[in-house]
Amino acid sequence: MTTLARLLAQADLPDSPTAALDSELLLAHAIGKPRSFLRTWPEHQPEPAQVEVFAGLLARRRAGEPVAYLLGEQGFWSLDLQVSAVTLIPRPDTERLVELALELGPAHSARVLDLGTGTGAVALALASERPAWEIIATDVVPAAVALAESNRVRLALTNVQVQHSDWFADLQGAPFDLIVSNPPYIRSADPHLECGDVRYEPATALVSGADGLDAIRHIVQCAPGYLRDGGWLLLEHGWDQAAAVVALLEQRGFVDARSWQDIGGQQRVSGGRWHG
Repeated sequence: MTTLARLLAQADLPDSPTAALDSELLLAHAIGKPRSFLRTWPEHQPEPAQVEVFAGLLARRRAGEPVAYLLGEQGFWSLDLQVSAVTLIPRPDTERLVELALELGPAHSARVLDLGTGTGAVALALASERPAWEIIATDVVPAAVALAESNRVRLALTNVQVQHSDWFADLQGAPFDLIVSNPPYIRSADPHLECGDVRYEPATALVSGADGLDAIRHIVQCAPGYLRDGGWLLLEHGWDQAAAVVALLEQRGFVDARSWQDIGGQQRVSGGRWHG
């Protein structure tokens, strides 16, 4: 007799801190029920087709495929977002970028730009918290633009406009009060690119030159042409890049340039204000 409890006990995922959670998420997905169902009805006998789906998901997870891609969704901030292999998986660390944008951005109406939006995570989180903000979310990858727009529509957030743009290249209109970005920032030779979930994520959204700063250099150089006087530029970056990013901001003429720690205590967001 195949029960939910037995399936979980036999789920032979590689030992990791998330192995049990991964198994539960995949089994709940396979049977079309919430995770709580597994605990409430451990002796439930799933259909053979559901067992087969679960086995397939386990095999893909054992091969290293991220759970978020297997489920097609990921939680971020207070939102449930659709995800796919055309974009990065939204991570909890990036919520720090959202927190700082809410703290430093205007309290009421504002024009905000999210560069390299991917799933739309940052833009949509900001939109959900600041209905009076007008937010433009851009990405150079057409499939990412379509995914972010799908998330926007599903979440019914009408104060976001998703559009295709290669960074600033296709932007038009009035300047912005705030620019945020979680751009590629991994070094091209970083050995971590061959490990874990990032093996399945698009390299174009991860890698940015020999030192990982090519995209950030471009954004810092161009951003003043799109910021109102006193507007903030906020950038997520690697754990060891804070000093370099602050230096780039200061060299470009930003004031109050500084870095902030993420939930893990690493300096992962840097920014500065523009005074033209």
